[in-house]
Amino acid sequence: MKLLNLLSLPALALAFTPSNLQSRSVTKLNSSPVESGLVDLAKKQNPVVGYFDPLSLAEQEFWGQSTDATIGFLRQAEIKHGRVA
Repeated sequence: MKLLNLLSLPALALAFTPSNLQSRSVTKLNSSPVESGLVDLAKKQNPVVGYFDPLSLAEQEFWGQSTDATIGFLRQAEIKHGRVA
């Protein structure tokens, strides 16, 4: 039984690997937080912390939309869950 469990582990790991990713062209409106003014806004609103985005979420595009739409989605999610955006 233990041998069977050990042999099935590689198959489980393969289930979570990404499939072939197709390239798509996406037009970025604001390619960085500096261009969108997030860094200046963060420093003005909280000079102690400043701009803090360790996962670079402000540079991502969720669901193939622009970075402005992604930033709006993240702000709304933080407001919804009781965090300060």
